Amino acid sequence: MQTRRLGKSGLEVSALGLGCMGMSFGYGPARDKQEMIPVIRAAVERGVTFFDTAEVYGPFINEVLVGEALAPFRKDVVVATKFGFKLDPNTGKQAGLDSRPEHIKEVANASLKRLNVEVIDLLYQHRVDPEVPIEDVAGTVKDLIREGKVKHFGLSEAAAKTIRRAHAVQPVAAVQSEYSLWTKGPEKEVIPTLEELGIGFVPYSPLGKGFLTGAMDENTKLDSSDFRNILPRFTPEAMKANRALVDLLDAIAARKKATPAQIALAWLLAQKPWIVPIPGTTKLSRLEENLGAASIELTPDDLRDIDSAASNIEVQGARYPEHIEKMTGR
Repeated sequence: MQTRRLGKSGLEVSALGLGCMGMSFGYGPARDKQEMIPVIRAAVERGVTFFDTAEVYGPFINEVLVGEALAPFRKDVVVATKFGFKLDPNTGKQAGLDSRPEHIKEVANASLKRLNVEVIDLLYQHRVDPEVPIEDVAGTVKDLIREGKVKHFGLSEAAAKTIRRAHAVQPVAAVQSEYSLWTKGPEKEVIPTLEELGIGFVPYSPLGKGFLTGAMDENTKLDSSDFRNILPRFTPEAMKANRALVDLLDAIAARKKATPAQIALAWLLAQKPWIVPIPGTTKLSRLEENLGAASIELTPDDLRDIDSAASNIEVQGARYPEHIEKMTGR
């Protein structure tokens, strides 16, 4: 597995990471920990050194899973986690945002215990909290870095101006936002800002929450607890209309003797040398398929063909309902 540097931070990771959220949260019932540990360890054996989790995934159980699975490899891997949500103490459900300095410190200390580590490699603010100046957030993480509890600071779904303000207080190593062939918003302002400032970019949902794999269509039935049920892009009508994007990936994949998922990931890898996608999976076969994308080379002609065809496809449906969407791009 090739490695990449996340901007000027000096943080070097595998070209593809592993997003671990879906093992415990979001895509139906949490999977059995004893079934997921081998998947995470198989990723390490195949050269993956970058793993992504968060306190809200579960909540809490995903960090415990990741910590246990990676314990034998701790010195060889980079683990990223996140703070920034308020959790209902009775239900554990998200109850708004909370990036007050005292809360950040509480979450960081709790994450250290759940991950069973002495230092968090990369600590992201999960969503920008409009009630707390970003300078206070960056200053708090700076304190945690000084105390030896955190190595690097990251932001998720932040706007360019917020990234600049945070970076001025504590250098930002990486920004994580949704980015794929059907979610290209970061190209407008965020990616140019990251390039200017020397910050790495970590696209989450690089396979469009599973849609770009080609495994879903308008007849797909999701588990009642799957959060894609509330996403406008996953209505039967939207999935039928958006199938044109999968057809495009299919055509390129046939030419390259690859799969649609591999082409979608290879396209991301070809955008910038400091972009590290973090596709998630619960299956070993999908893990191997995704990692195969790192060895696919898309030529300038391939990229032009993909971009030209994709620009003629209008993606149907917002990526989130309004109440979730408004938490992004602040």
